[in-house]
Amino acid sequence: MHFYRPLSPIKAVTFDLDDTLYDNHSIINKTEKEVLRFIREYDPQFSNFTTETLSMFRNIIKKKQPCIYHNITLWRWLSSKTMFGHYGYSSKNAKKGADDIMVHFTYWRNQINIPLSTHEILKKLVGKVPLVAITNGNAQPEVFGLARYFQFVLKAGIDGRSKPYCDMYQLAAKKLDIEPQAILHVGDNLVTDVKGAINSGMQACWFNLNNKTLIQKTNTYLLPHVEISQLSSLLLLI
Repeated sequence: MHFYRPLSPIKAVTFDLDDTLYDNHSIINKTEKEVLRFIREYDPQFSNFTTETLSMFRNIIKKKQPCIYHNITLWRWLSSKTMFGHYGYSSKNAKKGADDIMVHFTYWRNQINIPLSTHEILKKLVGKVPLVAITNGNAQPEVFGLARYFQFVLKAGIDGRSKPYCDMYQLAAKKLDIEPQAILHVGDNLVTDVKGAINSGMQACWFNLNNKTLIQKTNTYLLPHVEISQLSSLLLLI
């Protein structure tokens, strides 16, 4: 554990989800493979699709709606609908196809196994202070057993612009009715989590799981208040 700024008393903790409370990279890789397989089997004309094919349709949507990245679920749905339309599907059937893809995506997206140690840490923390999740992603904590620890979950697109914009941080403080400086945000990303939290008036805890070097990045990122490499270290702070 390393301290870079003085910590004030902590009355609540907000958590990033992806790559903070679980390994998201492996989940996303598996999900993308399963979605591509599903699309290839959906219609013979899609049998030779690649990840680059799907990216092409996502880029089409982003060019039309540059801010769509704030809502990645809607972005994925619109990309799928556009794909079906491009290949001759009626508007009705294109919407159905996009819905079918999203059902498949959602299933695999939430096949997340949370380590027992994470459950134990969150159980102890929730007995001390309110916990909230703030995510740019579209995982559903209620499906894989994390929602029980959070008073509420804020998601980009639905609850404001994605981190590091201050929308969700400010909303969390408002819903908790706690001053931002008394809230500690925990996340793995030095931009979306650390910079976003500090710019919102919160305290920031950088979860450095991969032994990254912060000192080399000080010209780019704001210093967190504290750096940890194990979630259990939070029990010493709260």
